[in-house]
Amino acid sequence: MKLSQQIKPISYLKAHAAEIVRNLAVQEAPLVITQNGEAKAVLQDIASYEQTQETLALLKILALGSRQIEQGKVQPLADVISNIRQPKTAP
Repeated sequence: MKLSQQIKPISYLKAHAAEIVRNLAVQEAPLVITQNGEAKAVLQDIASYEQTQETLALLKILALGSRQIEQGKVQPLADVISNIRQPKTAP
């Protein structure tokens, strides 16, 4: 479905709220709500929202990892495994 078909004025949302919520999951596209001709909000089903949030979290982790590599904050894998396997001694 084209995004251009998924743009509705706020008056449409007010008049068809229950139908819109029912159809969000099956339409596989967010609904853009306009007010006075300007895009103001986006409605999407909860599964799509959760997937988007998970994707953003993974991208943040990747960006953090890249930044740490650039800053030289890395250790060889063998050293990390060795540290994990060493028994801890009390101070």
